[in-house]
Amino acid sequence: MTLRNGLLLGTAFLVGVVAGPEIGRVARHQATFGSALAQDVQQNTAGTSATSASGHAETYRLLTLFGDVFERVRADYVQPVTDRDLINNALNGMLTGLDPHSSYMTAKQFADMQVQTSGHFGGLGLEVTSDAGLIKVMTPMDGTPAYRAGMKTGDYIISINGKSLDGIDLNDAVDRMRGAPDTKITLTIKRPGKDKPYDVTMTREIIHIQVIRSALYGKVAYIRMASFDEDTESGMRDAFEKMKKQAGGKLDGVILDLRNDPGGLLDQAVAVCDDFITSGEVVSTRARHPEDSQRMNAHGTDITDGLPLVVLTNEGSASASEIVAGALQDHHRSITLGTRSFGKGSVQTVIPLSGDNGAIRLTTARYYTPSGRSIQGLGITPDIKVRESREDDSKFMLREGDLAHIIKNEGGTQTPAAPRTDLPAIAKSIPDEPPANWPTFDPTKPGTDFQLQQGLKVVNAMSAGQAAPAASTQHAGSP
Repeated sequence: MTLRNGLLLGTAFLVGVVAGPEIGRVARHQATFGSALAQDVQQNTAGTSATSASGHAETYRLLTLFGDVFERVRADYVQPVTDRDLINNALNGMLTGLDPHSSYMTAKQFADMQVQTSGHFGGLGLEVTSDAGLIKVMTPMDGTPAYRAGMKTGDYIISINGKSLDGIDLNDAVDRMRGAPDTKITLTIKRPGKDKPYDVTMTREIIHIQVIRSALYGKVAYIRMASFDEDTESGMRDAFEKMKKQAGGKLDGVILDLRNDPGGLLDQAVAVCDDFITSGEVVSTRARHPEDSQRMNAHGTDITDGLPLVVLTNEGSASASEIVAGALQDHHRSITLGTRSFGKGSVQTVIPLSGDNGAIRLTTARYYTPSGRSIQGLGITPDIKVRESREDDSKFMLREGDLAHIIKNEGGTQTPAAPRTDLPAIAKSIPDEPPANWPTFDPTKPGTDFQLQQGLKVVNAMSAGQAAPAASTQHAGSP
């Protein structure tokens, strides 16, 4: 794959690659920050304003401070440390201190990152992030060792093969979890709500991401998206056409399952929306520099010809999946059912560094739904709220707003969305949690999936004659 170094929508570090996949445009330059900064400092000439001169002097003072600390650590640290390790640590600290999604990647980590959008890589299939210095699970990917081992969003990984992760950098923790296929690894997990940590032993393998899974329930097409890689839209379309044929050429509705989908490629998110929305805005981005802002519109054909559509979301639905859920919701093309999504409303740009020195991923813009909403730190609120279990574990759910030093939610519309008046009558009778005798969820048994079963009720009710959402362009204006 040729990397289109551009905007990132991934939410966390993935065990098997170092970062989420890239989306969007090509970066126009390679970063040569050392020389650029030196030139900037040297521009403090006689003709420079007093304010600018003061700023340059402060920059020079801080660079001198950095050099002093660098020399002291190199000379007096308890054991020898390479200059490269010191600089790598400093670069990563510079970026991770800005927000949870900016980071520095070494050449190896950058190469690892490029693998994910091809849909297969080595590892555990486990997305993790840093939470107050602890390693926290964002989501296990479908069908992977982590998924089969029963790991869940919100789990903390406190040790690997008996060695504590206390104080370990996220990059280092991810590196420790990687390894050759067919080798075993034991993670010690602390799950919120459980008194004692416990061990989970897995076997590393080459992860082949099954991005699209589908099933036909009666005449309702169920399409599950695990992530947005290069083949997501085409895979979704193929699955839809296959199920339509199986249903004798006529379907009653579609369920699009975006639960625990951490995101991916922007062009794929837009393409998926194209398959349900015929015109109007899908998403817009606003950057520091106006020329880098973008607006992406739908120019497609509704492949379902207006069939009832339900989108399932939960706290693991992030980035590209939130773009899809938000666009379909704003256009009143779908009904969203489940729990509030992750809330990552920022985009990152991958900038390769010269001299095979890796790359940086830098937060460069915020994105907005067609109605002008910024979901940063807030997420997509479902039209019909349904929890997956009776346990009130919301306080344990990790979302963007729970991470340290996130960027602010700003620039979007501050007008609350008007309550929807087009929901089918059955929406009022959908319970917000399973009954007491509901069976324990088993991913191999759809009948135990409470959110899915409620989604099927809604789709079938709309198909039977209750009001069904129709695509609207009322929110097509640029925010």
